Amino acid sequence: MRTCIYVDGFNLYYRALKDTPYKWLNLATMCRLILPPTNTLTAITYFTARVQPRAADPQQATRQQTYLRALATLPMLSIVFGSFLSTTIRMPLAHPPVQGPRTVEVIKTEEKGSDVNIASHLIHDAHRRRFDVAVLVTNDSDLAEPVRLVTQELGLIVGILYPGAKQSRTLCRYATFVRPIRTGVLAASQFPPTLTDTHGTFHKPSVW
Repeated sequence: MRTCIYVDGFNLYYRALKDTPYKWLNLATMCRLILPPTNTLTAITYFTARVQPRAADPQQATRQQTYLRALATLPMLSIVFGSFLSTTIRMPLAHPPVQGPRTVEVIKTEEKGSDVNIASHLIHDAHRRRFDVAVLVTNDSDLAEPVRLVTQELGLIVGILYPGAKQSRTLCRYATFVRPIRTGVLAASQFPPTLTDTHGTFHKPSVW
């Protein structure tokens, strides 16, 4: 069955990859290990945003760009970018002192656009009948309605591969099937440390 994969990059990272040695993840290998062989991967769309380097981690953007370069070696994969916003705002203290300031300035960062982009691509591809099976790699409950539309209104198969320990019941309520992304699969789905593309040879970041 023709299978299209839609990957929520930030959701996958923060729920399954952050603080692990598995960030150098080959998404095609991961999906093939989880899905049955009757699913033929025809497209993988990776939804993310370009991060902004911070003083505490000036190499963050460079590491991300290296990983995106690794993903680009997969011939069926395309990347759709949202935006990554960083603003300074004033927030109330959880335990303000009796005397002195009751608020503090904090840096608020948020990724914008990926959930809307995933929903848009999923529904558009469903209407165009570009897949027999759609698989979302996410645990974001905001995507429950587009999953419902595709399964109940269009009668197509939608699966969820969820990162993290617990699935979102709201998201998975309308899915045709639901499967976890286990640590063993992540470990078995790593790119080689050294890769080559049309620009030359590059390597997995030494510190990540």
